[in-house]
Amino acid sequence: MENPAYVLGHSEQELQRLRRQALLIEPATRLFLSEGGVGAGMRVLDVGSGAGDVAFLAAGLVGEAGEVIGTDKAPAAVVAASMRAREQGLRHVSFREGDPAHMRFERPFDAVIGRYVLLFQSDATAMVRGLMKHLRPGGLVLFHEPDWQSARSIPTVSTYDSCCRWIQETFALAGTDSNMARRLYRTLVGAGFSTPAMRMQTFIGGGAQCADYLQAVADLVGSMLPSILQQGVASAAEVGYATLAERMQRETIAGECLVIGRSEIGAWARLPVGPESK
Repeated sequence: MENPAYVLGHSEQELQRLRRQALLIEPATRLFLSEGGVGAGMRVLDVGSGAGDVAFLAAGLVGEAGEVIGTDKAPAAVVAASMRAREQGLRHVSFREGDPAHMRFERPFDAVIGRYVLLFQSDATAMVRGLMKHLRPGGLVLFHEPDWQSARSIPTVSTYDSCCRWIQETFALAGTDSNMARRLYRTLVGAGFSTPAMRMQTFIGGGAQCADYLQAVADLVGSMLPSILQQGVASAAEVGYATLAERMQRETIAGECLVIGRSEIGAWARLPVGPESK
């Protein structure tokens, strides 16, 4: 079975959006990585690296005594991430093109990590099983995925709520499950891990506090706009992309509304150590 259609693309504009988004969700990813056990001296495989932000975050946690190898299927993403690593002087970070579930590496990893990767897999459990072969006994697998189901506003910010609906409907029509809280646990258990640990973080706020988050939502709608239009989810006039972020912000302030963002879900588990480990 083929993977769902990837509606975000790999253009330079999308890579820049990923970098801006990374600034907002880095605290959640850092919390998940730290609590999951990514630390000094570890060798880490980053899956679906995109612009490289998760790999760079992991690099700071493992230090120069560790190593991070990032992977992505998109050549443009690998080139961009590699350039950023060189610019930052991160000699212990490198990037390779390909599907890591089917790639070969010189030696095992202490951890396999990924952010916003499993939601785009038609069979996420099979992908995790494919990645497990790269782990040493006792190795860590950790994923950070989104869940849009609880995104809402109180009282209603109609443009924001419409954006959340457009995003979820467009993902669904492309075969992508954007509500990963209900899927992530089953994915790791189905791959053979016992009782994964899980955490949830989210954005919540009102007034001017919402500006960066609402801009990120507008940016995501912008990346998805060709698919939104093609699937008939909304018209260009309904979206009004040029003023989308501004309208959401204006409605939020005028209505003294509370904006609740998508949930950031972290889940992690370890391979067993001993005769039962493979």
